[in-house]
Amino acid sequence: MSDDAQPISILIAALGGEGGGVLTGWLVDAAMRSDLPVQSISTPGVAQRTGATTYYIEIYPQTNASLGSKRPVLALYPSPGAVDIMVASELIEAGRALENGYVAPDRTTLIAATHRVYAIAEKSAMADGRFDEQRVLRAARELPQRAILMDLTRNPETRSLILNSVLLGAIAGSERLPIDTETFRDAIRHAGKMVDANLTAFEYGLSLARGAIRQAEPEPELEPPASPPRGLQALVSDAAHSFPADALAVVELGLERTADWHNLRYARRYLDRLKPVLETERRVSHSELFPLTAEVARHLALWMTYEDLIRVADLKTRADRFAKIRAEVRAKPDEPVRTREFMKPGVEEVASLLPGFLARPLLRWADRRNLTHRLHVPMRLTSSSAFGFTLIWLLARMRWLRPYGSRFAEEQAAIDGWLDTVRRLADRSPDLALEVARLPRLIKGYSDTHRRGLANYRAIMDGLVAPLLTGDGANDEEAATRIAEARKAALKDPDGDALAETLRPAPNAMAAQ
Repeated sequence: MSDDAQPISILIAALGGEGGGVLTGWLVDAAMRSDLPVQSISTPGVAQRTGATTYYIEIYPQTNASLGSKRPVLALYPSPGAVDIMVASELIEAGRALENGYVAPDRTTLIAATHRVYAIAEKSAMADGRFDEQRVLRAARELPQRAILMDLTRNPETRSLILNSVLLGAIAGSERLPIDTETFRDAIRHAGKMVDANLTAFEYGLSLARGAIRQAEPEPELEPPASPPRGLQALVSDAAHSFPADALAVVELGLERTADWHNLRYARRYLDRLKPVLETERRVSHSELFPLTAEVARHLALWMTYEDLIRVADLKTRADRFAKIRAEVRAKPDEPVRTREFMKPGVEEVASLLPGFLARPLLRWADRRNLTHRLHVPMRLTSSSAFGFTLIWLLARMRWLRPYGSRFAEEQAAIDGWLDTVRRLADRSPDLALEVARLPRLIKGYSDTHRRGLANYRAIMDGLVAPLLTGDGANDEEAATRIAEARKAALKDPDGDALAETLRPAPNAMAAQ
């Protein structure tokens, strides 16, 4: 055994279903076929993308035959700074490896897929919880000794390739392992599963790592424009004549969204609600920019198109969604894809579609029995079947019922109150009005998420904004600062603890009382 020979360490971070275990099996098989001492171990991650399953492999670069009776001692776990090949099946998994020190600039070859599969923490954040992808990409290019990065999702030609086979090809092409290329191919053949498809993907990764091909820039995927409802263009023209350029783009999107959510009359209502805000800002502002109108336009469109059962059903039955699902699972044109929907409406969701005189007794009944947040109706429907799709499609077509529902009336009243407050405060301080205009950002989603966001919104409106309308409270600059801090606290902690701390009166204020 050579005194200076060291095991070659490979760390693989893969999401569930991406074949990390199969990739590990190929590597171990290829090493054994090459008569190299090898050891592997896997560490399961936890569910819902809070952690990937990791696979650690050590391969000794001298054959068993040359070692005779000697055998190397191989480690069971990776050490920061001592990984030769780091493989990640997704961008943020590469980011985890970079953050944890497994990528060393003087040693590590990083092989990573750079597409995104959003983690639960990113999806559930009250604000935009997505990680800074450009920051991770920059680190992935600069920190390792060598980086082999790929995004198979951006081009139709590569989207159907099997990811773990491409990664195996890239490992072979990196030439960090003393294993012949044909031996990797033999490992794929020996496994006997989807051999042709796996070999095709392997060759792509091999050529990519060797520089024989370069990933082409993706052609923009232009979705065919949806046919706008008749009359929408007239509303867009009206907006173009009425609104300034810096707000017009948002207004046009708002018109499209509100018309799509309900109908043209609802889109006209959106435009009619915005015009008084624009008139107020023109009267009080001495600038050619209109940030208040643009901010109100954005949040008004989102609030007016709140999520309910009808909206969820509508989105689930759209053709572009089924096309996206087929692309994500890389289904071939002749392959069927079954899609099962999990819906769990509760008492509040059902009551929201009923008129007030029916919704109120139902909610009182549920409250008395402590069932409001506990009683749900689990629904499992296969939307790729005629029966399941028809049921969901019929629910989506019930949008005409919305104006008769209790929630619709409550939301419209809350929206009108918010707009009135924004206009009144704009006469007093445009900066203060701008902070109030940003508060509906707290209201999002449906069910528990919507309930928490709405409670936080009301707490700020009642605790900080309402006193301003009566002439009480701090001066305008201090009030704007406190409202901004409260909004950030609510976004940081959806349960409301941080917000409650922010809304607590200062000691000197309590002493004054």
